[in-house]
Amino acid sequence: MAMNVGGEGSAEEQPMSNINTTPLVDIMLVLLIIFLITVPVVVQSVKIKLPNVRHDPTVTKPENVSLTVRGGANNSCEVYWNLTRVDSKELLDRAVNKLKFEIAKQGGPNAPGIELPEAHVRGDVNTPWLCIAGAIYNMQLAGFQKVGFISEPPPGGTVRL
Repeated sequence: MAMNVGGEGSAEEQPMSNINTTPLVDIMLVLLIIFLITVPVVVQSVKIKLPNVRHDPTVTKPENVSLTVRGGANNSCEVYWNLTRVDSKELLDRAVNKLKFEIAKQGGPNAPGIELPEAHVRGDVNTPWLCIAGAIYNMQLAGFQKVGFISEPPPGGTVRL
């Protein structure tokens, strides 16, 4: 900000004030650009389009647990451990026993480099979310650290994102 006072020999003795607004305009333009870039990133909307299925070949290990979940009659849930139907309590008991067995097989809880099994959940398209969430909850309650979903790749090959 500068102020220019009239020259020495000027007939007018009133001060002349000129404010340089160029820096202010520059700052405002930079802030406008920053807001224009960041606002679309921050704003979320309810409309969604689910992404294409990304298919990575599943590495199946013999110690991994395969669960199949589907909706049954009268809004019931059917959970299968491999091919055996289990209820919620039996699922939890089997999962705890499976982890105990795998830990003991690898040398106990203090053995270095223990690799815990994973739980792979296959859910039918029409299965209520409550059924799948219940199976995931039981597996995590038992101590499974990795619970993943198995999906079917789109026809004609795999989709890479």
